[in-house]
Amino acid sequence: MSRALLLCALALWVGAAARDGVDHWVARTVLPPLIAETSVEVSDRDGRLMRAYPVENGRLRLAVGARQVDPRFIEMLIAYEDKRFYEHAGVDLRALLRAGGQMLWHGKIVSGGSTLSMQVARLLENSGTGSAGGKLRQIRVALALERRLGKSEILALYLLHAPYGGRIEGVRAATLSWFGKEPARLTDAEAALLVALPQAPEARRPDRHPQAARVARARVLQRVGLAPDPRHAGVPRAQRSLPRAAPHLADTLRARDPARRHHRTTLDLDVQTRMQALARRAVSGQAPGVSAAIVVADHRSGEILAHVGGPAYAPEGGAGFVDMGRALRSPGSTLKPLVYALAFDRGLAHPETLINDAPVQFGVYAPQNFDGRFRGMVTARAALEQSLNIPPVLLLDAVGPAHLMAAMRRAGAQAVIPSGQPGLAVALGGVGISLRDLVQIFAGLAQGGQAVTLRSGGAEMVTPDRIVSPAAAWHVGQILSQIAPPAGRAAHGGEIAYKTGTSYGHRDAWAVGFDGAHVVGVWLGRPDGTPVPGAFGGALAAPILFEAFGRISAMRAPLAPPPPETLIVGTADLPLPLREFRSRGAGMAEDPDRPVVTFPPADATLARSGFGVPLKLARGAFPMAVLVDGRPVLTDVRSREILLDLDTPGYTRISVIDAAGRSASVRIRLD
Repeated sequence: MSRALLLCALALWVGAAARDGVDHWVARTVLPPLIAETSVEVSDRDGRLMRAYPVENGRLRLAVGARQVDPRFIEMLIAYEDKRFYEHAGVDLRALLRAGGQMLWHGKIVSGGSTLSMQVARLLENSGTGSAGGKLRQIRVALALERRLGKSEILALYLLHAPYGGRIEGVRAATLSWFGKEPARLTDAEAALLVALPQAPEARRPDRHPQAARVARARVLQRVGLAPDPRHAGVPRAQRSLPRAAPHLADTLRARDPARRHHRTTLDLDVQTRMQALARRAVSGQAPGVSAAIVVADHRSGEILAHVGGPAYAPEGGAGFVDMGRALRSPGSTLKPLVYALAFDRGLAHPETLINDAPVQFGVYAPQNFDGRFRGMVTARAALEQSLNIPPVLLLDAVGPAHLMAAMRRAGAQAVIPSGQPGLAVALGGVGISLRDLVQIFAGLAQGGQAVTLRSGGAEMVTPDRIVSPAAAWHVGQILSQIAPPAGRAAHGGEIAYKTGTSYGHRDAWAVGFDGAHVVGVWLGRPDGTPVPGAFGGALAAPILFEAFGRISAMRAPLAPPPPETLIVGTADLPLPLREFRSRGAGMAEDPDRPVVTFPPADATLARSGFGVPLKLARGAFPMAVLVDGRPVLTDVRSREILLDLDTPGYTRISVIDAAGRSASVRIRLD
């Protein structure tokens, strides 16, 4: 064998040995972890980001795949950073030799020889490039990555880990932070800036070093053969905060399932944003510490479209940390519609049933109207419209407080009784309930008495329970739709069925209402429960409720028509037992046509005016006689409104006797 052949064989053997050695060296490479923690995300119904939680050390690293990124950015990245990315096995020898030669010739680094695979190796191990050992380690890891992963997987690792300044990692976090949008559609200028930033993420930060960012961007555009667009000459002036919509709800979802990386909600980001702005405006100019909460839902599907737990958010604690959409508060008068619906459903009353708004006492409990006045005989419709207190307590006494609590449970609400035992005061707000649960009750009324389970995600199950009959629910909704809207909101009169409420001591102001599609609840007050002097549901919360409906006007729908079985007649045409409500204590009452004194109320204290005392009567046969302290003062009375000449201070009993000998009397005090 000739010497040349021996040398050739030796060279082949050495090459094979070297190849096998490198192959063994690469095969024994221990790769860094390839699965990195990504930010927990909360998105709206359409997948739009609403909240992203940072990972370790406060960094934002959002999950992203190549399909979510503008293809032009991918093309520009490969053309600028590693044009033979799809050809080499992790190391581009030509690029390394070129970079080394340029460094020897110029005495400094002119161009890099790192491939995208080598950059991924550096990012995964957080290793520098300033030493030969570090570069060798990157080469080894890059070669190992290429053996174990595909090109698309290596590219995905780069898109996830590339640094873009500050605590931003990954192209998706970068586009949201610098441009306020997802990476699916980028301009050439945006894409070029994103290609240039990872090379020197702090030195080229556009908010701190705008000129360096512009120069680097221009270099990328020139390298890939694109001319700068004068319309996109500027660079971002500041890093944007990632969305923080529905932060209270997002915290709840994350705490409920901490292992889940993505929470898809039923919320609508546009509606949520409008409601958050409305909540901030609602507390503007209010007393210090006043907060607001708003819940918007589609009662047809049960999907919550907006959940505002407060106008401000403070994750570190304090009042802003409390989700007032879920906090237990006294609902004031907002449960009255459910009391009436139960009474209508049980045949105890009808909207046109007369009910006596007069002083009444149940043991030690003596409810009073908000203004301290009594209206005498009124229809149930008028009593609910005016939010009188005596009639719903009388109705609840007949229905039973336990049945009201059961109806709330059927509606899906979790109400809490402070004493543990429900009493008649529940009708006037003597119970703890959240805004979300109150909205859920009204959603059931809006759906014809069928319970609706509100849900913000896909986990909740819809309950099949019925709260009240369709006719009872419709009657209540129709009455609520006739309540006068707040000043300046007359355009919505009759289109929205709503009820306001004010809790004891002016601690809570409420307004809850619905149209044919949506139900909205509004709460204002202080999270610590201290009073807000002068806070009334009608004055404070109702205007916000109507404005909330105005901000979803494009989604509105008319109220439902009455179901076929609905009885729509006047008082005189009602069946005899429904014409007047009889409380339990009036079970042995006399003739239903007996005269009734509707004013003054029994045991009322009246101020002496010098003009006498008006007397108002209902029913009874003419002519009638009027007696004061047993002494006839008027005979042959043929009017139901009389002015009595009374001005003597002290107690006085007024009695009325009709033509059939039936009587009625009240005792009053003149002061």
